[in-house]
Amino acid sequence: PSLELHQCGLPKEMALELFKPFVLGHLERRGLTASIKDAKLLVEQRIPEIWDILEEVVQEYPILLNRVPTLYRLSIQAFEPVLVEGKAIQLHPLVCKAFNANFDGDHMAVHIPLSLEAQLEARVLMMSSNNIFSPVNGMPLIAPSEEMVLGLYFMTHSCDGARGEGMVFANINEVHRAYGNNVVDLHALVEVRFLKFIPSKSRKKAVQTHERVKTTVGRALLSQVLPAGLPFELVNRCLTEKSITQLIKLCYHHVGLNETLIFAEKLMSYGFTYATRAGITLGIEDIVIPTQKPSLIDDAKVLVEEVQKQYRAGMISNGQRYNQIIDIWTTVNHKMTQAVLAQLSGNDPQYTASAIESEDELLDTERETSVPGNALYMMMDAGVRSLIPIHQLVGMRGLMTKHDGSIIERPITANFCEGLDTHEYFLSTHGTRKGLAELAMKTANAGYLTRRLVDVAQDVIIVEPDCGTIQGLTLTALIKDEQVLESLSNRVLGRVVAEDVFISKPKTKKRKPVIKAATLLDETWVEHLEDLGIDHIKIRSPITCQSEEGICAMCYGHDLAREHLVDIGEAIGVIAAQSIGELGTQLTMRTLHRGGVAKRTVVANYIESNSTGIVDFHDIRLIRRQIKKRGRLSRKNFQLVTVSHNGEFRILDDSGIERERYKVPYGAIVSVKDGDLLHAGQHLASWEPHIYPIITEAAGYVRFVDIREGITVNREEDKNTGLSTTVVKDPRQRPAHAKNLRPKIKIVDKRNNELIFTDSEQPVVYILPPHAIINVEDGARVSSGDIIAILPQDSPDIRDMTGGLPRVIDLFEARVPKEPAVLTLRAGTVSFGKETKTKHRCIITDEDGQMDEFSIPKWRHINVSAGQQVKVGEIIVDGYQNPHDILRLESINSVAKYLVNAMQEIYMTHGVKINDKHFEVIIRQMLRTATIVAPGDTPFLCDEVVLLPRLSETNQKVAEQDGKPATWKPNLLGITKASLATESFISAASFMDTARVLLASAVSSKYDELRGIKENVIIGRLIPAGTGLHHHKNKQRSKGKGARV
Repeated sequence: PSLELHQCGLPKEMALELFKPFVLGHLERRGLTASIKDAKLLVEQRIPEIWDILEEVVQEYPILLNRVPTLYRLSIQAFEPVLVEGKAIQLHPLVCKAFNANFDGDHMAVHIPLSLEAQLEARVLMMSSNNIFSPVNGMPLIAPSEEMVLGLYFMTHSCDGARGEGMVFANINEVHRAYGNNVVDLHALVEVRFLKFIPSKSRKKAVQTHERVKTTVGRALLSQVLPAGLPFELVNRCLTEKSITQLIKLCYHHVGLNETLIFAEKLMSYGFTYATRAGITLGIEDIVIPTQKPSLIDDAKVLVEEVQKQYRAGMISNGQRYNQIIDIWTTVNHKMTQAVLAQLSGNDPQYTASAIESEDELLDTERETSVPGNALYMMMDAGVRSLIPIHQLVGMRGLMTKHDGSIIERPITANFCEGLDTHEYFLSTHGTRKGLAELAMKTANAGYLTRRLVDVAQDVIIVEPDCGTIQGLTLTALIKDEQVLESLSNRVLGRVVAEDVFISKPKTKKRKPVIKAATLLDETWVEHLEDLGIDHIKIRSPITCQSEEGICAMCYGHDLAREHLVDIGEAIGVIAAQSIGELGTQLTMRTLHRGGVAKRTVVANYIESNSTGIVDFHDIRLIRRQIKKRGRLSRKNFQLVTVSHNGEFRILDDSGIERERYKVPYGAIVSVKDGDLLHAGQHLASWEPHIYPIITEAAGYVRFVDIREGITVNREEDKNTGLSTTVVKDPRQRPAHAKNLRPKIKIVDKRNNELIFTDSEQPVVYILPPHAIINVEDGARVSSGDIIAILPQDSPDIRDMTGGLPRVIDLFEARVPKEPAVLTLRAGTVSFGKETKTKHRCIITDEDGQMDEFSIPKWRHINVSAGQQVKVGEIIVDGYQNPHDILRLESINSVAKYLVNAMQEIYMTHGVKINDKHFEVIIRQMLRTATIVAPGDTPFLCDEVVLLPRLSETNQKVAEQDGKPATWKPNLLGITKASLATESFISAASFMDTARVLLASAVSSKYDELRGIKENVIIGRLIPAGTGLHHHKNKQRSKGKGARV
């Protein structure tokens, strides 16, 4: 803490060894020695003059510190050394976050820049005081953390009934004196007179005035470090880690870099001082087990026993039983967390079990309550410690995972304070061993991903200010499971608008431009987006940039680490690769630290409106299901059931702007009507999450077709209950003669005549997918909306990086999913053709008689039935979407949007923020090749794969000569293939397949223009990025374009 932000403590012995040549030179120049040999002897003897010379040499000489693993550029930073006694390198506490370092024996390497240019770059570009924001997401890296946050939290907390409460002070000096003389307590609520500046229209200068502000003594004392121009309201609240980070970012935007650095240093100083004064210590009395715990667990056991009874009675399947039990314990775990918070906070009414929805909501709440005496709660509330380990210490460990990722049905109801019995201990060892094994296995995968990302993007550099394109990507808020993962304002911050943004006036309905094209959206603009009701914006993107060799500054936008438009020469490709790879490595570490606790959310089984508005039904088909009353069906009592697969609720405000959107699953019971006025919190629909129902849309009698026991269906008897169910067999497990049989249920009338759908004139037939459980008997009478069969659904994946990182790698490698979703290519009517041994043939016929045919494996469930009308893009078979299909059917922009959103969902689910533009840079490289469809007058061949810059250059030349340019279709390559498809054979050969790449290059007599970073590093030239870009540009002007190898 005694160091400044740009300084580091370097042990004298270490410095002497590093700067030995400089010291030897000084000794010789001063005439203290005649030769280098004598000078070395003097250094070994450690004569007093040596230390004076060393001080002189080290003075303002920048050195580089590197912390291994060097995952991204901030792992190496420059500092001015300060000579210290001892044998450990001293580091400033505020730079620890950037290095991901802590004071528990971390190792760092020291490097010395020798040339004048290297020293200049170290001082101007690499100095720690110039790198205060993360290049990953633009968040401040010099924000106080750990003990500093705890000290500031303690200092700014308020306390009812504290000594001196209600006192009024004329200025800060009076507060100082009163606090120094123990007249008033640090947490006492008082009133203080503050100076305030009010902008004046008539005068140039703002008018000075005074006002009395309700605050605490601690906050008033902290206001002294607030830079001039920032309002006192910013610190007149209880400061947590989140609010301190926001405070530093706000400070930078209002008062600049130097003031922000001074402010951060002062915050750190106050934080350490008051953390020491607080003397917060964790004692056994702080670990308070919630009083509601026994009753919560007893209630859960009763619910579990009810589920077991239903299972034994044959009402639910074994899979449903398992999923429902997991859901019960997940809900109990959530309630237990709320009980822990209520108990630790001293039964604060704000933190009752019904009031708290999530940890984030708790941390964002304004607190004006008494200082809790509980140290554990203070650490959690300040954001210094996470809620998860505290919950395991005080509440219950909860559900655990096995080595294969599945959840163990029996939870560990004990916590670490009570201690685990033998059985519970062995249950917990499953996941713990998995975490340890994964750390070794997955870290290598994450490291290899980083290497591939760097290789594919290493030649992406900012080469010009503006390419002049009007193309771009349309961005909206990122939503998953009705939860906003990232708001639109956060996604467009620091980006350039591609086209004018209009809003409609409510009365006249005229469109009025509010944001002009080519506007850089800064903090001020972004604040207005919500007020203007804008829900989508088209922004410039690296994917649509028209620059030939690299990317232009306008398509990239803000440099996240500098908070201004990106500079020419910035190596954004390497930054993007490091940002994605570094956080991928961090995510693999989390599996180990969580120790095998299953992090599963309660499965959603209903939809509630979050805001007031009008509900609009989109692509929703409803039928009536009559409900039994006193054992009889009643026409008056009915439910509305959805029988559409792509249906959505849209919530519109008074202006008709969409505020929310909810996907409505097939079989959901809808409790509102189209056009209804909703209030916030209103129930819209509900469903059973662990089954997929097959619902009849017509009333009649059941007739089984191709349902033969032992051949197409099995009568499965449950050993535990003794009850039997009819389950459809997988076609792969049927005898050879039964492969072509197709189990289905027909709905017929009393005379056994087929019922027909009126809209499509097709019979009412329902194909039964493999593993479906049949709910009805042959000949049984059914009503419209009845469930005739159910398909048990697997439990959703556990949210850890085991599922996440491989999925990220699959997306970057553009792999076709194992079982991709099948989408309709045209609107029309569904019918089924003749089947093969293993596949169904699904045919979509449009009004003109044009047909699309899909071959679907028999073991996959088809969402549509014969005669059903479908629209373009409707999902026939569920699964992950195939990015190659999206590119083929839609556009480059659509596949780019899909890939960015899919990657963001994975990272965001784990609470990790990466800016969209990093993903876009990599995706640009994945889309940089094209396949020639018709060569025209160009020298290309049909089906030849060509790089887009080369293709556009050739087409341009042909067009100038009035020739016919080539037509082409875009390709999506995985990052490994894209790395090898680069123009530079030196770069490709150094990545992989060295012999093949060099042979192919030699055969086609390729030449390398050395445009990228990697090829220049290999042959030992200055890299064409940063300061080296201008060097290369000047060289090209003097010698002509390119250097051939």
